Amino acid sequence: MSGNSSAVTSILDQLSASGHKKVVFCNDADTGLKAIIAIHDTTLGPALGGTRMWNYNTEAEALEDVLRLSKAMTYKAAVAGLNLGGGKAVIIGDSRMAKTEALMRSYGRFIKNLNGEFVTAEDMGTTTRDMEYIRMETSHVTGVPESIGGAGDPAPITAKGVFLGIKACVKEVYGTDMLAGRSVVVQGIGNVGEHLVDLLRKENVEVYVSDINEERLQQVARKYKAKAIEADKIFTIGADIYAPCALGATVNDKTIKKMKFAIIAGSANNQLGDEQIHGQLLLEKGILYAPDYLINAGGLINCYSELTGFGKKRTMQLTENIYNATREVIKLSKAENIPTNLAASRIAEKRISDIKKIKSSY
Repeated sequence: MSGNSSAVTSILDQLSASGHKKVVFCNDADTGLKAIIAIHDTTLGPALGGTRMWNYNTEAEALEDVLRLSKAMTYKAAVAGLNLGGGKAVIIGDSRMAKTEALMRSYGRFIKNLNGEFVTAEDMGTTTRDMEYIRMETSHVTGVPESIGGAGDPAPITAKGVFLGIKACVKEVYGTDMLAGRSVVVQGIGNVGEHLVDLLRKENVEVYVSDINEERLQQVARKYKAKAIEADKIFTIGADIYAPCALGATVNDKTIKKMKFAIIAGSANNQLGDEQIHGQLLLEKGILYAPDYLINAGGLINCYSELTGFGKKRTMQLTENIYNATREVIKLSKAENIPTNLAASRIAEKRISDIKKIKSSY
């Protein structure tokens, strides 16, 4: 018994340390559903975050992931100027083997019980089809197909935001945001990565691509006339820009030492192995880092537009604001000589505290 009680204490301690409002553990023996929904902050609006389905080694690992990701969503929404809070959910299991209509609908019922405090969307291991199943049980879901009134695939919008973030950084480093003749390494060419490659190649950028899926790597390289490179060669290439678009933590002690890039700007979440240490290391090394949650907010903007009933034109206007938001973050970083990720956090935190003042006044 004492072992269990200490586990509960440590979970509550974790929530307290990360400032989370609520964490919901979902268990449904009939469908095999095991999920965790984390709601970090709802000052600005309902907590919006994707549902990731992943075969975590332990439940503790799943909890750590969902707490980290949901907190990042709070900052992402705040810095993008959206009226949304931060949340995230993880379903524990192999998305290729364990996912069923019943499992997704059971999960949808747990979301329904949160009465709009949490709204979900697709993430790694889930699809627009899964969002349709969730939609059968609750309206608190976005990213459903356009055919049933949704905003559709967020990948092109996410890629556009990353592309604009790259342009804002290029303007800072090279004095002009013209991309022709620059070189970019795109690591991970899933949906977002491929759309980014397309946008870069249209601007006459020299693009290197890397992916664990060799067949896809060769196919994308051929399609866009990009250069395929092996994963272990990424950090030895003297390209101008590194765009991580796969899993996080690729910017760490080992890789920073090897880097010759002037800029890091990609769509992957949590690119820095350690926010404090590696943000500072990049600042000292003179590598300009575009905080991931700032420039990959396009997908969130797409979901926000779906929730609020905005059309594509307004979605694009909000996405185009990523350029100016990135410039503001760089400006604060330079003025105070602090890492860009810290500058972005300060801007996000200021917005949340300002809105808190308004909300507490009636």
